[in-house]
Amino acid sequence: MWFSFWRSRDRFSLDELRYLTDQLMKVQVVNEVNKDFVIEALRSIAELITYGDQHDSAFFEYFMEKQVMGEFVRVLKISRTITISLQLLQTISIMIQNLKSEHAIYYMFSNEHINYLITYSFDFRNEELLSYYISFLRAISGKLNRNTISLLVKTQNDQIVAFPLYDEAIRFAFHEESMVRTAIRALTLNVYHVGDECVNDYVSSDPHADYFLNLVKFFREQCISLNTLVLDASKNSGPVSTSTILSAVDEIEDNLYYFSDVISAGIPDVGRILTDSILKLLIFPLLLPSLRREDVDGMKIGPMTSLYLLCSILRIVKIKDLANLVAAALFFPIEAFMPHSEAKLNGHMPGTGFSHENHSPDNDKLSPEVVSRSLRVTVPNSSSDINLQDDVIRHNINGSKTALREALLSYVTSGDDVQVLGSLSVLATFLQTKGCTSDSSIVLDYCLQLFSHQFLWDVELEETMLDAIGILPQRKQHKKLLLQALVGEGSGEEQLFSSESSSMKDGVSNELDCYLQKLKVLDALVSLFCRSNISAETLWDGGWLLRQLLPYSEAKFNSHHLKLLKESYKNCTSGLHVEARGTWSDVLITVLCDEWKNCKRAIEASSPRKEPKCLLFPSQKCSSEAIPGESSFVAGERMCELVKVVFVLLHQVQIFSTGGALPDQPPIHPPLDVPEKPQSKTAGLDVFGLKPGAELKLVDAVPCRISFERGKERHLCFVAISGGTSGWIVLAEELPLKKHYGVVRVTAPLVGCNPRIDDKHSRWLHLRVRPSTYSFVDTTKRAAQGKLKTNALVDGRWTLAFRDEDSCKSAVSMIVEEINLLCNEVERRLKPLLDLGMSVDLSNRNKSLQVSSSRTSPSNSL
Repeated sequence: MWFSFWRSRDRFSLDELRYLTDQLMKVQVVNEVNKDFVIEALRSIAELITYGDQHDSAFFEYFMEKQVMGEFVRVLKISRTITISLQLLQTISIMIQNLKSEHAIYYMFSNEHINYLITYSFDFRNEELLSYYISFLRAISGKLNRNTISLLVKTQNDQIVAFPLYDEAIRFAFHEESMVRTAIRALTLNVYHVGDECVNDYVSSDPHADYFLNLVKFFREQCISLNTLVLDASKNSGPVSTSTILSAVDEIEDNLYYFSDVISAGIPDVGRILTDSILKLLIFPLLLPSLRREDVDGMKIGPMTSLYLLCSILRIVKIKDLANLVAAALFFPIEAFMPHSEAKLNGHMPGTGFSHENHSPDNDKLSPEVVSRSLRVTVPNSSSDINLQDDVIRHNINGSKTALREALLSYVTSGDDVQVLGSLSVLATFLQTKGCTSDSSIVLDYCLQLFSHQFLWDVELEETMLDAIGILPQRKQHKKLLLQALVGEGSGEEQLFSSESSSMKDGVSNELDCYLQKLKVLDALVSLFCRSNISAETLWDGGWLLRQLLPYSEAKFNSHHLKLLKESYKNCTSGLHVEARGTWSDVLITVLCDEWKNCKRAIEASSPRKEPKCLLFPSQKCSSEAIPGESSFVAGERMCELVKVVFVLLHQVQIFSTGGALPDQPPIHPPLDVPEKPQSKTAGLDVFGLKPGAELKLVDAVPCRISFERGKERHLCFVAISGGTSGWIVLAEELPLKKHYGVVRVTAPLVGCNPRIDDKHSRWLHLRVRPSTYSFVDTTKRAAQGKLKTNALVDGRWTLAFRDEDSCKSAVSMIVEEINLLCNEVERRLKPLLDLGMSVDLSNRNKSLQVSSSRTSPSNSL
């Protein structure tokens, strides 16, 4: 029989389909003898049906007439080999995916054949079979709509009692293979987005609703595993640990995006279940308790992991109620959210005092109510109330317990670099909100955006909550006061231009008013800028946050803030004086111009530059043990940090804090347009285009000897040359046929060479050879975020031998003279910055900035 299968026929013809179907119907048992024919017949039938769907409807009419789907099921039942199951699942998957006719899809889904295959007891110990089965289920879900989904469910009294596709799929929702989990999530989203009310009721009712609870439990375990990876990486940092954390982060964020997609399907009960589960199983028992700085034994998730997760949850899972509840939690100690018998920090609690009551949609304020034994915080339109123990609240108001928001601010004022970045990330996440409640407010918000260059954000956090936390953007405060003035509410008109900060009043009980007034976000940020142990990159994120919060007038930036910033600026000015004559003075202007642009871009960006995942990686700073203390690398990092913090961040903060616009270039003098100094002019050499092979006059050059290879000594001429803010040590070889001329053979940066005459040999001169550029100090140049390649950061050493002691001293004098000329030019160009006192009138400052910046360009880039 199977030999006749291979006879010559038109491959894409109705006769071919008839022949294959007739032969398949004759098969009574599938074994090793005829399995190849059956497999090829199944594959060919799928190919013919797909072809006919696009070219000739007679193909599918014949398929229905002969009830070929029933034949497929029969073949599966009589098969004794797993390869038939594989081919059958692939055949039907291909057909479902490629059929375009709705009539054909309706037929495929009818007659219970698909449901039979879905519930068939396949041997899933075979991984390949499981893969084909999951693909089969996903293919079916891709064709679901309000009409086809009714063919796959079983109903009783107008209610769905069984949905095999969904029920079988979620069995594999937590499979160890990530590809399987991904496919199941795509399938479930296809189900949720159909929008069938009966299906929505089915998936959100018991016991099917347990799927969403288990999702959060599974996610919680992933979060705990991530924390373990982070702890391990802090002990053994390297490329492997970094890649492992990144993989875990990707999966966690994929989970959060899935939560967001599920909620966006618009099934109210599902959104409520997910929100409550995230709060009850993760945020309140695990994440929030770990934010407190006290040491707590047995913590499952550390502070930095918690800060990352909080930021990611609020940023990705855009649930207004969830954001409001987390914001409300910042007002109280974590004990307030748990019954006393269950108050266990950073561990799972079986219950957290939640109830699911419906609230009036007209209530648009956060309204804590004092009830008989507890304080209940009610978020509008939320399904969740949080019972706060009244004795804990009284305890907290008296100051014996620390509110979570104060823990966040303590990270800003006294935490290490990563803690500061984590706290700033959480505050920035809360800040990226909007709260448009009416058409008039939308119009007003848009107008204010035009004037303040602010942006609307994604999560709709209550503005009253932002105001209470202390991070309500000034444009929103003005909008709120203007709306109050327009409708004649309170004293909004006079408050609009008042210097007093607005605070949350409506819906907040009097017992909490004094407590909420303690929020000092602006104070914390200003004190942050006065700290010397925080990296510039982190401080730039603080500058971004401060810019969002600053009011429109200098009066709001009070005298205490200005005094702190002035003092910090003054204390750091001496540091730049030192760097102007330091190891990297020749590239100081270039670094300043580059970092000015980078900082301006970071502060004016629509969101902070760093993603929350940066909190999870160990610090990439090199250790003092790995790099010699006198290394130019260490000096370069110090110089870059000083420039970024002092004369970039602090300077820009003072400009925009007083209402000025940030110029594109720093206020420095332009290069002098005068003839070069005698030495470089006499040598006939362009110091900006200096390279080996260039010809120069050997005027004042000092003969010397140097050996770059063992046993190979070379006789060269030494000369030190500077021009503007560039300078080089040049070793040239005298031209035999051209007297007093030579060719440049090797060069080294003049600044940072640290000339030293040998103690025992007065004719020997030791020089340090540092890199010619500063790009190597960038952390992005380090080895895959792992350990630093210290062998690439070792400075070179030259030892020059001169004819006599006077020649050696002459070379040193030449170096010192040229370095002084170079450093004098650097100081001249920096003079507007170095002499800029905080008493300078702002208007005069802005005029000078405009003049200087119009003539200044980072021309000395090396």
